[in-house]
Amino acid sequence: MDENSIAWKTAERVHEEGGTFVLTNAPIAMRMGSINQLAEKTGSEIIPADATKVEDLENLVEKSMEILGGKIDFVLHSIGMSVNVRKGKHYTDMNYDFTTKGWDVSAVSFHKTMQVLYKKDAMNEWGSIVALSYMAAQRVFPDYNDMADNKAYLESIARSFGYFFGKDKKVRVNTISQSPTPTTAGTGVKGFDGFIAFAEKMSPLGNATALECADYTLTLFSDLTRKVTLQNLFHDGGFSNTGVSQEVMETFVKDSE
Repeated sequence: MDENSIAWKTAERVHEEGGTFVLTNAPIAMRMGSINQLAEKTGSEIIPADATKVEDLENLVEKSMEILGGKIDFVLHSIGMSVNVRKGKHYTDMNYDFTTKGWDVSAVSFHKTMQVLYKKDAMNEWGSIVALSYMAAQRVFPDYNDMADNKAYLESIARSFGYFFGKDKKVRVNTISQSPTPTTAGTGVKGFDGFIAFAEKMSPLGNATALECADYTLTLFSDLTRKVTLQNLFHDGGFSNTGVSQEVMETFVKDSE
């Protein structure tokens, strides 16, 4: 996590609006990132946790409630990683050990996080849990590789666990399908600059920035969206409902002349 991350921008915006929270990241990532700067800027405490380990998540939730003085109002899951992408493995030639690791980090960690929150009754009524997704969960983006599968699984978890969280605890669970955004995770994908340029030309409003995504996340944390749950919400400037734009058509017409 760094200053380009959606999670970073969200933390800054929550702080600006007077919210208090706890920051977390995997121990190894904390050594490489600059999360201490964010903690100092927002007056927040950091609790290291590996999101694939239930015992780490249990410690995270328990200590968070101690620090915050009670139950939790909002949680942001902003984790994504594909070992196959990092190692340059094509989708038709995946290493399945890599696949399992990426799936656990990117998707199953969301279920583990919510299961711990659920079992510990850690969320306030009308609280909000949000995870970040991408359009590749629904459409083919060849170089997005197995991250597309991970995001599809993530969105399914949000719906399935969100039902029980809503029914039993009155807690909302949603995913935000964000425009391609130049974060650390995003820029690791081959051809990502092309994704961004294409989406910018396709989207009537242009790509949504990380800061704009943070603003949107705040609306889902707020009491103004109390009855919004089980949704995959497209925050992409209209990309998801655009078949073809004039700008893209003009590019093809020029190429064919």
